[in-house]
Amino acid sequence: MPSRRVGAGVAILALLSQFPLYGQGSSGMFVLRQGADTVSVERFTRSASRLEGELLVKQLGTRLRYDLTIGPDGLISRMENRYWQAADAPDALPRQSALFVFRDDSVIVDLPAGLGKTTQRFATKPGALPHINPSFALMELYLARAKTLGGARPEIPIFATAGAQTFTATVTRVGADSAVIAMVGSEVRLAVDANGSIRGGSIPAQHLVLEWSERSSAAALGAEKPDYSAPPGAPYSAEEVRVPTPMGHTLAGTLTLPRGASRQRPVPAIVTITGSGLEDRDEAIPLVKGYRPFRQFADSLGRRGIAVLRMDDRSFGASGGDAAKATSADFAEDIRAGLAYLRTRPEIDPRRLGLLGHSEGGIIAPLVALKEPALRGMVLLAGPSRTGRQILQFQLSNNILHDSTRTGAKRDSALAGVTSMIDSMGKAQPWLAFFLDYDPLATARQLRTPVLILNGGTDQQVTPDQVPELAAAFQAGGNPDVTSHVFPDMNHLFIHDPSGFPGGYTTLGRHAVEPEVVGMAVEWLVQHLR
Repeated sequence: MPSRRVGAGVAILALLSQFPLYGQGSSGMFVLRQGADTVSVERFTRSASRLEGELLVKQLGTRLRYDLTIGPDGLISRMENRYWQAADAPDALPRQSALFVFRDDSVIVDLPAGLGKTTQRFATKPGALPHINPSFALMELYLARAKTLGGARPEIPIFATAGAQTFTATVTRVGADSAVIAMVGSEVRLAVDANGSIRGGSIPAQHLVLEWSERSSAAALGAEKPDYSAPPGAPYSAEEVRVPTPMGHTLAGTLTLPRGASRQRPVPAIVTITGSGLEDRDEAIPLVKGYRPFRQFADSLGRRGIAVLRMDDRSFGASGGDAAKATSADFAEDIRAGLAYLRTRPEIDPRRLGLLGHSEGGIIAPLVALKEPALRGMVLLAGPSRTGRQILQFQLSNNILHDSTRTGAKRDSALAGVTSMIDSMGKAQPWLAFFLDYDPLATARQLRTPVLILNGGTDQQVTPDQVPELAAAFQAGGNPDVTSHVFPDMNHLFIHDPSGFPGGYTTLGRHAVEPEVVGMAVEWLVQHLR
């Protein structure tokens, strides 16, 4: 589960739940690759009583250090995690930290006092081992535990530190040098040595390959700084900006300004709004290489004379702030700060501002519009009409139904447990607690802001049948300017995809928003902001 929200937009919830990455060894370094691209790098050291490591997830732009205490029985009694953005300086203070204490059927989590609740207690199963995505050092502990339990296919309870939910990992040994670990609908195939240490492997469904090296390198955990500059020859500039907020933190972003914009010739502008899961200003999606939708929209709008402000989410990338206790309503205030910043720029016409939000961004944009009635328009890309509880009920059940490893009674049991799983997650995350009960239709009925609602016809994260529901709610409130359209054979990312199931995103041959979607959104914005 994502730490902040659900769904790229609502997409990231299902995306991440479909792409669990697992496991690791005793000493050395693991590199997880997808083709020629590095997904993650992890280096670690382990003794009989302790496991320490550092994990860089390149495609998420995050870095984590963990320190675990291992008991004589192979179980974990204590784990300390510290988190950074990948681009943070090596000596920077952690952006977040957490201490997990495992006691029988509970996990007690201590957080810094600045995060609100200082201590939280979560129910789990006795003997549960922690899961950090995508740590392979922890997966080595699963193999050792399976050996202790014995049996043909021992089942091990796993506690996910992100999301605070418990699931089961099934370990199957294949001969003396291989093992298969099945959990959360995926199979991880591992090569192991005589001691049970992982020496390589793969996650076939995601086309991922795991490599192990005896030697670790600190340089391998370095991260490249994202490039947000304008492409060569573009008729607009791309300026790095810092956006202050009334909440006290600063957001980092890029402002694309059409050539010729000035105090004498101010131009219209929009602010983009990312979906669920902490994301960068381009809304780049993990494991879908090259997918940078907001960069696409900024380029097309810049060529049509419209400025675009896109920002890293709170506490992500180069932005400050604390997202751990924030809700969609709090993120709406970040977007309002972006609008306030645009009004200070002499090159921007403050009377011609708009919004473009994807997935959860389609929830946040109307929340912003409630307090910004002068906005000239907003584009909702796969914005939901239903409560978060309804969306999660569908997404999680849909994932189970697509899981070929669960059949019969196991599938029925998993489906029956979805509601309690959602309730448990809601107690653990302030963002999710807000999301579960928030009704987008109630907000839509209060707005007169012109709106364009777009969706993909095969979207299995925010289903296309929500489009007429959302449009009807805007119209019921007396909104005279409501336009909607569903693109056939497009998924939640607005990429041609006959299936639309998130588990297939990594196999798509295309990695950009389809031109007809960009074209329709841009033409609508040009008409409403001119």
